[in-house]
Amino acid sequence: MNIAATNDTSTAPRADQSAREQNIQALVDYFERGVKASCENVGIELEHTIVKNEGLAPVSYSEEHGVRWILDQLRGQYPEALMDGDDLVGVARPGEAVTIEPAAQLEISAGPFGSLSEANAVLGRFEDTLEKIVGEQGMTALLLGYHPSAKATELELIPKRRYRFMNEYLGAIGPFGPRMMRGSAATQVSIDYHSVDDCLRKMRLASILTPLLSLISDNALRYEGGLREHYLVRTEIWNECDPDRCGLVPGVLDPDFSLRRYAEYVLDTPAILVPDAQERWRATSQTFGKVYAETPMERADVEHALSMFFNDVRLKTYVEIRPADAMPVKYAVAYAALIKGIFYSEHNLQSYLDTFATVTESDVADAKTALMQDGWNAEVYGRPVRELLEQVVTSAKLALSEEDGAFLEPLAALAFKGVSLAELAALEEK
Repeated sequence: MNIAATNDTSTAPRADQSAREQNIQALVDYFERGVKASCENVGIELEHTIVKNEGLAPVSYSEEHGVRWILDQLRGQYPEALMDGDDLVGVARPGEAVTIEPAAQLEISAGPFGSLSEANAVLGRFEDTLEKIVGEQGMTALLLGYHPSAKATELELIPKRRYRFMNEYLGAIGPFGPRMMRGSAATQVSIDYHSVDDCLRKMRLASILTPLLSLISDNALRYEGGLREHYLVRTEIWNECDPDRCGLVPGVLDPDFSLRRYAEYVLDTPAILVPDAQERWRATSQTFGKVYAETPMERADVEHALSMFFNDVRLKTYVEIRPADAMPVKYAVAYAALIKGIFYSEHNLQSYLDTFATVTESDVADAKTALMQDGWNAEVYGRPVRELLEQVVTSAKLALSEEDGAFLEPLAALAFKGVSLAELAALEEK
């Protein structure tokens, strides 16, 4: 699909959408509710791929000692059960939720954290708990950007009706949607904003930095059952998955980009699926604007609509920075430190916005292509990527407290060596 063909962000009134202005306002109001008095917290989401020790074979949701069983074992420490009909799809306790992705990737969502020491402790405890559960059954929980042994089509979808519709819709576009859903795993960091302008500035810079963040977190040596053919496996997946809802938010780098334009983008994108009172979900080819043409969106409608977008940088009531591969905890916390040091420093935020003021959407696309081809030897935005990343890491370190700055070191070491976790894994295999 082509964004230009399916997404029309014209501000002209829509005769066929009598509730359009109300729905634009509902989305804008939702975003504005995210404004915080101060910004210092980060949220972290970390996705795991569960495999058997023997041959790294996949572990499905439904098999004996599968991921459903793992969730059930976690209920002793995470007493809140998250159900989809009769199916257990997650567990939770205050500040933490453990849920599953389409092919039973196990995700912990934790925070918000004011200190990275707290984040490291929470994630570390979870890893210890999870490893004990799976280790006793001859399994392990890997933190990689892509499944190390299986092709996406070999991986069983969990029993969520919405995922079946998504798989069918994205699968009709090409193979990358199912690969995104079933094979990939990510580290995502969420940050706060203290005003609408601060929100838009952070979205703009995060979008520009996406190629650099993808490289420094590159952690997928294997892809679709074999060795990968280029760097940044997940970058290709997101490039090709569904242009309507992936990559950069259209116009996000424009000086006049606004929350209204973001809302219009949401309304003018095919919904794929919408809630249904009887069937829970039903598939649709209509845009969200058409689905809610005569019906003002309620908060649950807004939250569902926003969950159906997979952009490099996604907005909810926080800015979600999404390009990083899943990584071991010390690297995931280091990545959160990098984000915190850049985006919560007014000096760094404005300095890099000034530095990259002329970067366009096509420049970002070119940077992704260059990095997929040449990795650490590429040039990005007219400069060697190693030089840029060293500068970004140094800037972040200077802005962090001594305590938080110490957590940045594992990722800083990779940047200054010009090597990724995937490349280290390749060296270990030789």
